[in-house]
Amino acid sequence: MRVLLTTWGSRGDVEPLAGLAVALRELGVGTRVCAPPDEDFVALLERAGVPLVPLGPTVRSVVAGPKPPGAEEAFELAPRLVAARFETLTAAAEGCDALLATGLLPAGAPDVAEKLGLPYVLACFHLLGLPSRHFPPGRRPGTPSSPDETDNRVLWRQDAERVQALYGPAVNSHRAAIGLPPVGNVRDQVFTDRPWLAADPLLCPSAGKTDLDVVQTGAWFLPDERPLPEGLEAFLDAGEPPVYVGFGSMAAYAPEGIARAAIEAARAHGRRIVLARGWAGLTPVDDGTDCFAVGEVNQQALFPRTAAVIHHGGAGTTTTAARAGAPQVVVPRVADQPHWAARVAELGIGAAHPDPAPTAESLSAALETALAPETAARARAVGREIRPDGAMVAAKLLVELAG
Repeated sequence: MRVLLTTWGSRGDVEPLAGLAVALRELGVGTRVCAPPDEDFVALLERAGVPLVPLGPTVRSVVAGPKPPGAEEAFELAPRLVAARFETLTAAAEGCDALLATGLLPAGAPDVAEKLGLPYVLACFHLLGLPSRHFPPGRRPGTPSSPDETDNRVLWRQDAERVQALYGPAVNSHRAAIGLPPVGNVRDQVFTDRPWLAADPLLCPSAGKTDLDVVQTGAWFLPDERPLPEGLEAFLDAGEPPVYVGFGSMAAYAPEGIARAAIEAARAHGRRIVLARGWAGLTPVDDGTDCFAVGEVNQQALFPRTAAVIHHGGAGTTTTAARAGAPQVVVPRVADQPHWAARVAELGIGAAHPDPAPTAESLSAALETALAPETAARARAVGREIRPDGAMVAAKLLVELAG
């Protein structure tokens, strides 16, 4: 048995697929992973023993400019990704028994599955994009809804229209080329009536939150056995647990001056700092020996040895920090990040920074909450409740679906 897994997005979209691929391998199932060909992702999948089949352009080439991509870039990227999926997935699906897609709306993936007669699953890592009568859709390129419109049913219908304008022409053009009829609602075709939610039930409860019949598997972890760099080990051993600061794949989305603000905030509390460079290229502000800069690092090994984690609120970082029992300060910027920030605060395992433009003073105030003994105790308690088996749950479901 073989399963095709595909995504296009940040590390938070790629690493869970690697975790799922490892779980499938434990069940004797082969996998192919189609993902963006960024060097970071190639290395990540090699570490998992899963070769990467390149899909579309690199993510860094799209997001690493001086400004975040806008509507014009989105309307240029959408047909490129649709074309890449029709071409790449059709070839990669040879000999496969099912197709699972995730990441940036994978328009084209269900069409390939339909043409080849394969079972198709859409997996997501949060609830933000799933239609719901309880909350409005997030922002999307295209004609905006009226600010006076408050009916969520209307807003979600308009969201589907924006998706159709963004992806519909390319999808239907490629469908026609392979003898399939046009699709009038690409969004709902991609989502299906029964998407899978690869998020921890405690961090992201789903009951009654969406109009779809969500299958929640738990988060998909890629086991990481890599040792920490020797220099970092020595730094950790030389003093009290530091504050970790990292904004992952945010690149142009990272707050301006975040490195200086976070370092000054940590120092105000007498804490040392581990600064992750990430795609934003964060660097120390001086030669102080209390700040250690790292590149790609094993967060599963590092986070349990920190006093707090300051980050952007991506699903992966939030869940890894929660599982490690590390208090968090979440500075949300886009997409699902405000949800994770709010949930961290609601659970009492950290603080949600109220402003996307943090200062040393505002971060210091948030750190005061995160570093409080009661927050640390609560974070440790929640960490023991995070399910570690989400990838295996999903792998067994995929085997059942494909077999």
